[in-house]
Amino acid sequence: MEGKHPGGRPTYYEGLHTCVAVECMAEKGLTDKQMARKLGMTEQAFNIWKNQHTEFFESLSRGKDKADERVEKSLYKQALGYTYRAQKPVVVSDGNGMGSHVETAEYRERVSPSTSAAIFWLKNRRPKKWRDKQEIEHSGEIGVSVKYDLNKLSSEELVTLQNLLAKIEYTDNDPTD
Repeated sequence: MEGKHPGGRPTYYEGLHTCVAVECMAEKGLTDKQMARKLGMTEQAFNIWKNQHTEFFESLSRGKDKADERVEKSLYKQALGYTYRAQKPVVVSDGNGMGSHVETAEYRERVSPSTSAAIFWLKNRRPKKWRDKQEIEHSGEIGVSVKYDLNKLSSEELVTLQNLLAKIEYTDNDPTD
């Protein structure tokens, strides 16, 4: 079966052009499946290209890294809060019954910090300190140490102990008061 075609439409790797296109698409946040579709190929063929062409894989990784960095910066800004310049239309009177006109006024808009973004950031950047589930390691044994075995006391010793305990005053007050 040497000359038999493996099936499916053959894909054509165009080197630099393909690498640039994939880097740009990845930078815009497209998934591998979406990029493969735009290139007119299956996701399986796309994955084969990642394994066969080092420059293709590196371009894809660069694009994804750029997208991830933008999201990271955005998350950081959301966690801390930020301000930005905005514009709004303002009706301005022309005076003396002359009517009015609309102008654009610039102002600074404040976005409050996001608790959710801050928690997400800290859980990922400092997981040991901020994760929900704290894992505590314990070594050694946990046991109860009883100095006296009451079962070994004689009837006389039990009566003496009972009388002693009866003399102790139990109060709600702190003994250090």
